[in-house]
Amino acid sequence: MKHWFKDGVFRAVLRNAGYLGSTKLIGALFGLVSLACASHALDPAVFGMLMIVHAYAVGANGIAKFQSWQVIIRYGAPALKQGDRKPARDAIRLAFGLDIVSGLLGMAAAMTALFWLAPALHIDAGHFGLTLFYCTLVPTMAAATPTGVMRLLDRFDLIAKQGLATPVLRAAGAAISYVFHLGFPGFVVAWYIADIAGDLILWGLAVRELRRHDMLDALRPGLRGAARRLPDAWSFVWSTNIATSLSSAWGPVSNLIVGGVLGPAAAGLYGIAATLLDSASKPADLLTKGFYPEIMRLDPSSKHPWKLALRTGALAGGLGIVVVGLIFLGGKPLIGLFGHKYLPAYGLLSLMMFALMVSMASAPLQSLLYMVGRQRAALVAQAAATVVYLAALAMLSHLFGLTGSGSAYVLGNAALALFMLIPVMASYHGRHRYAPAADAKP
Repeated sequence: MKHWFKDGVFRAVLRNAGYLGSTKLIGALFGLVSLACASHALDPAVFGMLMIVHAYAVGANGIAKFQSWQVIIRYGAPALKQGDRKPARDAIRLAFGLDIVSGLLGMAAAMTALFWLAPALHIDAGHFGLTLFYCTLVPTMAAATPTGVMRLLDRFDLIAKQGLATPVLRAAGAAISYVFHLGFPGFVVAWYIADIAGDLILWGLAVRELRRHDMLDALRPGLRGAARRLPDAWSFVWSTNIATSLSSAWGPVSNLIVGGVLGPAAAGLYGIAATLLDSASKPADLLTKGFYPEIMRLDPSSKHPWKLALRTGALAGGLGIVVVGLIFLGGKPLIGLFGHKYLPAYGLLSLMMFALMVSMASAPLQSLLYMVGRQRAALVAQAAATVVYLAALAMLSHLFGLTGSGSAYVLGNAALALFMLIPVMASYHGRHRYAPAADAKP
């Protein structure tokens, strides 16, 4: 493996992942503090309702959100490498316009749908108002422009520091709610303030960096004009948005399905297991976030980006094996921190954790498809895997309870890896026909 580190791009991927990882672990610990405070202060049914309220807004965001940061990287990174700022400005303007439209429409749709979905999600009249209020977070959640700006300008260090804001504020608010017995409303408000404050801090950092690079005028939102000047922009926008939105919605939609089939208490147990797994999968997520901007600057017809993906996937898969071992050894005591009434979540966690190795090792596959302009293939893979996962989740949860929910999680992740791998292998064998990322067509 020593020769891997002679590759400057691979070192850049690790450096970017290191910046993000330096604070993610701390943030995950604060996240556990928040959950521990809530789980001790609330009975299982009310705690499960807190998970459902948060999952509903996050799920609405995942469905409505345009992955605008990918537009910024796709068109801005190759252009800036060549010293051309015009495509980068247009990409940011398009991304900002998409964020505004999708955020407002997503909030309106989430609020409207809640009147029909509340009974199925076991949201009663006493919790309906707070759930409706929580939906006002969708516009700030949906804004991916500041993240794209920071990645484009290689300020992963600032993204890492900002990443602490939400978990720290949420833990502080949860502790206050616990100490002063503020109950369910107190925890909902704590979650709300933490989310919106973290988003506003990221926006402030993005504005500062654009000003430093004399690109502040890029924050004039635009849609048709900006997209017209970017080749195949709408094809890229729609394909990547739908694919990534499906991926982002897996977690919250899973909580909603489990809650709808098995009740709020089961949703709470599932929420704990899913939160721990999400924290455990952060290394692969961080590697992918550092990997994507770097390969967009490389020539896909060469072997370099493909070797880089193989090394990144091997490293992430190795980390996955380590994480599974740590969960096996320390998962039960960790869940015990939430209270003995939540220990049944360990059985679910011990089943779901085997999906980590697959999902972490396959993390770079989607970025490779975007690099060669095959975003539609990524969309088909994501959609097919989502259908397999959600169908299996509903059916197996109904038949086997939480054990079925965990089995569906493993099945869904395996399906996604397989469906992504097939077009990636075909693209690698035909790589000589692909132009560099700046000129690639879908």
